[in-house]
Amino acid sequence: MTINEVELYNDDTKYRKTYHYKKAGMILLEITRMEVEKYLNRVKVAVEKDNYRIEINKNRSDNRNLFVDYVLSEVRIKEILLSLTVDDFSERRKNNHKGFENEILYIFGKEIKALERFGEDYKAINLYIKLNLIADDFVFVISFHEQKYPLHYYFK
Repeated sequence: MTINEVELYNDDTKYRKTYHYKKAGMILLEITRMEVEKYLNRVKVAVEKDNYRIEINKNRSDNRNLFVDYVLSEVRIKEILLSLTVDDFSERRKNNHKGFENEILYIFGKEIKALERFGEDYKAINLYIKLNLIADDFVFVISFHEQKYPLHYYFK
């Protein structure tokens, strides 16, 4: 993402200048590699303890469709989440749902090979993974589906 593509503004604080990018009404927050690494470490500890859930409700049809189209076991899903790296990071943004504005969502992309449910071959697919790590170290996997559009990776 370049500054030309987004509206740029900043919050001056006593200790740190933080730039926020506004894209399609979403506030995207600047971040360092170390901050993403720390976040991922907390996510992985939670996932290893099975303190996570993939949202598959009526509003998450894309998540459900991934499991209709491909064979992905719970073990494979856990492997995918544990394999996320800083280089897979795309962006973080404030949650825009009413009542959850204080939460920060992290978005990652990951290329995997998945067995087509109604085929015989493995297919390379790019996943869109949106995570919400809450205070008690529980991870809500809000999005876990095929990318609808290519992601821009923050550190690549």
